[in-house]
Amino acid sequence: MEPMKRKDFRFRDRLRVRWAEVDMQKIVFNGHYLLYVDTAVAGYWRALALPYAEAMHLLGGDLYVKKVTLEYHASARYDEMLEVGIRCGRIGNSSLLWHAGIFRGEQLLVGGELVYVFADPATQSSKPVPRALRELLEQFEAGEPTYEVQVGSWQDLGGEAQALRTAVFVDEQGIPAALDWDAADAGAVHALARNRLGMALATGRLLQHAPGVARIGRMAVLQSLRHAGVGRAVLAALEAAARARGDRELLLHAQTSAAPFYARAGYLERGEVFEEAGIPHIEMARAL
Repeated sequence: MEPMKRKDFRFRDRLRVRWAEVDMQKIVFNGHYLLYVDTAVAGYWRALALPYAEAMHLLGGDLYVKKVTLEYHASARYDEMLEVGIRCGRIGNSSLLWHAGIFRGEQLLVGGELVYVFADPATQSSKPVPRALRELLEQFEAGEPTYEVQVGSWQDLGGEAQALRTAVFVDEQGIPAALDWDAADAGAVHALARNRLGMALATGRLLQHAPGVARIGRMAVLQSLRHAGVGRAVLAALEAAARARGDRELLLHAQTSAAPFYARAGYLERGEVFEEAGIPHIEMARAL
């Protein structure tokens, strides 16, 4: 394998070495490096804005490991911060080659190659890599975005937005469906993020709370795509829509578990924690 550098990887996953991963030589046990790589591969799919299981079902197949090669250059130790880079290097007819690099700072500790085969899940017989997946991988490695956000009306986006909200609020959080829907949807501005396969990933809505004051709500992101930047993109699109119509302030009711997400976007907490639909919330606001 050719020597790799940290800058060669558009996607890099960060992790800290845990005590349980260190062996009697006081270095990371060799088998754990493969686990590091496998975990980073899952992060790579999030970076592609692909909910893996749903995307593979849509593509009509799945990926199976054919071969893994690791080359060890140096050892990691307990509590060190590492970065694991993943890059799609070659796409054949039915096979895909990934390169992996585990780095401590700029030092390459372990390099690797992974060969996957796209196959029929029922028979595990190989199939050609779908054109849509091939193009997505090539575009990502070329630095192109993996999703886009559309802003529009309930009439245009309501079907997809409602399905997302049902998955997050009703199915995942146990909120009664009657509390998710209200008549305000019809007159609200909605934002919806879709990946390059056309799959809906995240949504939110914008209401006119008072003259010059907009209210953001019904923010929902697929569980597998959280912490991948998609929710932040939807929030930014709603903020831009509020700014364009002349609003001067934005407010929202954040679930307390999501308050740090909004704080990073510039929102400040206001008032006391209260319950809404049986879930603790806090009001947050920011100026435009």
